[in-house]
Amino acid sequence: MALIRLGFGRQHLCLLRRRSLLLSKLIAVVFAVLLFCEFLIYYLVILRCDWPEVKTPAHNSGQETLKAMFLADTHLLGEIRGHWLDKLRREWQMERAFQTALWLLQPEVVFILGDIFDEGKWSSPQAWADDVERFQKIFRHPHHVLLKVVAGNHDIGFHYHFVMVNSVALEGDGCNLCSEAEAEIIEISHKLNCSREEHHSSRCIDEQPLPASAPVLLQHFPLYRRSDANCSGDDAAPLEERDIPFKERYDALSREASQKLLWWLRPRLVLSGHTHSACEVLHGAGTMEISVPSFSWRNRNNPSFIMGMLTPTEYALAKCYLPYENTVLATYCVAVGFLAVLMLAHFKLLASPLLFGWNLLRKLKTT
Repeated sequence: MALIRLGFGRQHLCLLRRRSLLLSKLIAVVFAVLLFCEFLIYYLVILRCDWPEVKTPAHNSGQETLKAMFLADTHLLGEIRGHWLDKLRREWQMERAFQTALWLLQPEVVFILGDIFDEGKWSSPQAWADDVERFQKIFRHPHHVLLKVVAGNHDIGFHYHFVMVNSVALEGDGCNLCSEAEAEIIEISHKLNCSREEHHSSRCIDEQPLPASAPVLLQHFPLYRRSDANCSGDDAAPLEERDIPFKERYDALSREASQKLLWWLRPRLVLSGHTHSACEVLHGAGTMEISVPSFSWRNRNNPSFIMGMLTPTEYALAKCYLPYENTVLATYCVAVGFLAVLMLAHFKLLASPLLFGWNLLRKLKTT
């Protein structure tokens, strides 16, 4: 009887050890997958991004270079349309991507080109305060990094050498917001024109001169273009959407507002958001406009941001992609499949992969 009890005790102890080993394996796999998908993948992907080199003339080689990051359309969900799981998943993605980019790339200034929030035009004061608090947490930054934000249509509704324009206010319908914005742009245009003139006219005598270089225009809405038909690249609009005509004042600025901005400011570069997709467009006398894709998985599978190196006269841009959402989801699916096989093998409902492979190899040798 004692021998039977001893044998039963050993068998029970062996079973407990096997279960403990299985639990340890499961925990190790889950921890490794979470660590990779939620932390390490951002470092591995963003680590491949490099700042571009600015080609400056020899006589301007001593110019200081500014490292600037440009991102757009973060669309932080609010209390009206925001499902808690959607908010948790996409906001965590943006927080990890942004904090990793800050740590690895060390930009001096970050510009967000509008649509920071998704429900700014509907939010109550308390909901707005809560959304702003979340934004400040996700996009927290050191004191030496400057963060500048451009207003977008989802933020407030349709209605020095970076000129940040509230393009939502360029409706041209005489509203208070619109007339104020237009007056400010005209004033900036006047200062820029005075700085460009070699022989200042009498109306420029009282103006504080600015460095004589063309500005970089930052705004949410793109300048007018008919559609995305001429856009290309992995992060351009889907092929079935590229030929859809743009609506003025909805998908892009009006022709009139676009011409005014180009005429008044004469920018050397324009950066915009709103479309959630990438595009490069030449306007007028060769002014380049870059549409910056969305920074959020909620709007596209392959979000990205722009890295810019700028001097008073030159600029160079490079794109930095974030991890693809389907890559992360596929990794989780593979991990779930592996855990299922591991558990089935443990309970002898499925031969272990090693044993299956060994038996298959033996059969091949005998044949």
